[in-house]
Amino acid sequence: MTTPEAPAGRRGALATAPEAASPDAPATPVAPAAPGPVRQQQTSTVLTPLGLLTVLLGAALPMIDFFIVNVALPTIDHDLHAGPAMLEMVVAGYGVAYAMLLVVGGRLGDMIGRRRMFLWGLAAFGLTSLACGLAPDAWTLVAARVAQGAASALLLPQVLATIQAATTGKRRAKAVSLYGGTAGVSSAVGQVLGGLLVSVDLAGTGWRAVFLVNVPIAAAAWLLAARTVPETRSPHPARVDGPGTALLAATLITLLLPLTEGRAAGWPLWSWVLLAVFPFAATAFVLVERRAERLGRTPLVPPSLLRIPSVNSGLLMLVPFTLGFGGFMFVVAVALQNGLHFGPFAAGLSLVPLCAAFFLASLAGPRLVLRFGRRVVVAGSLIQGTGLALLALTVHDGWPGISVAALAPSMAVLGFGQGMVMPVVMRIVLSELPMTQAGVGGGVMVTTQQSGLALGVATLGTLFLSLLPSVGIRDALLAALLTQLAIVAGTTLLTLRLPRTVR
Repeated sequence: MTTPEAPAGRRGALATAPEAASPDAPATPVAPAAPGPVRQQQTSTVLTPLGLLTVLLGAALPMIDFFIVNVALPTIDHDLHAGPAMLEMVVAGYGVAYAMLLVVGGRLGDMIGRRRMFLWGLAAFGLTSLACGLAPDAWTLVAARVAQGAASALLLPQVLATIQAATTGKRRAKAVSLYGGTAGVSSAVGQVLGGLLVSVDLAGTGWRAVFLVNVPIAAAAWLLAARTVPETRSPHPARVDGPGTALLAATLITLLLPLTEGRAAGWPLWSWVLLAVFPFAATAFVLVERRAERLGRTPLVPPSLLRIPSVNSGLLMLVPFTLGFGGFMFVVAVALQNGLHFGPFAAGLSLVPLCAAFFLASLAGPRLVLRFGRRVVVAGSLIQGTGLALLALTVHDGWPGISVAALAPSMAVLGFGQGMVMPVVMRIVLSELPMTQAGVGGGVMVTTQQSGLALGVATLGTLFLSLLPSVGIRDALLAALLTQLAIVAGTTLLTLRLPRTVR
């Protein structure tokens, strides 16, 4: 028997037992004995600490892989003769596929079970990581990265949806904060780990190790998930919105592809054509989604979801925040290696203070937000701006003799501010979501996050790379940092639209 998804107090009703719904279940006189195990499964939908650790590990893998490749780009260029356009595709191909399919991944989890999709996503992520690590040429690597992004889109939405469906109260608030902390820390850890793996050159694998390391981790996470993650799904799952999915894909591709590849290709005609198509694709997507909801269907991104105040204000702030974050990580990775001539390990090590401060701030976030509400985000945004200003001063005054230690203070301040912003904003987005929209809501939020990261690489990355020939690396980096500082000023104003209190 399938029970409706319940409010927070009725956690046992959140799962649908596959055995009970199976058409092959034996209809014999001993059938009354079956409800025992079925009831056991239905009442075991509480996410245990080990289960939470497992889903957070699954969430970390796709996030790490968005950034882990950054410090390996010079080595990939040398080994595969990739060139600037191909290198940007290695980063952006993953990000575009990832962002394009995230909402679909959330909807599939609602339909066929979030634990099941989590397991399938882990398996696909491990296999596509293997394909990336064994790629013989640049085009094969780009194709494998696109496939890896698609696998990530199956995996990641199940994490937030499972947290929403299988936790309540303070446990949910803490789990969402840990998810937000994982999102930020994984980004920095990706570049630190990437630098370490390239430097160590395990068994002569060089840059390939940044992908091959995922295979045993994904296998271990799969085994843990099979034992510790409860099965949940929507009681009234909707079909995948085909027209909405196609139009969302067209919207993201027509924006991100020309912004990422246009500069490296010399801004050919196709890049301008795609940019011209973008507003029409975006408008068509909005109109189709509104019409689908008006007719009683379930659109890919329900417009009513975006009318929830916490969702609307949180997503509006998440876009510029992640745009600046994604662009910063890409630009800094290139500048440290090509400008300061840091090796991959030193370039990754430079981000350790940011990573550690981000994690500490994300741990303090749940307690701070209960006392101060949205003022935590305001303070975090101001601290982030201070960190960027300090980093810009360090670059301006100390170039080219800047050491890893000289970068540490500004990186720590920057990371602490970011750690006060991202987890709390994610918590705000999810705070008023109805339980029945846990999957699609999580998918929309992570799509926004990943689209922002990819857009940051495309915009700040393009600004930085286009300025290099004329002004040099130092001034190009300063231009990118000051641009991000302006973006942070805008996000600080947007904090005033957030709910005063946070659930």
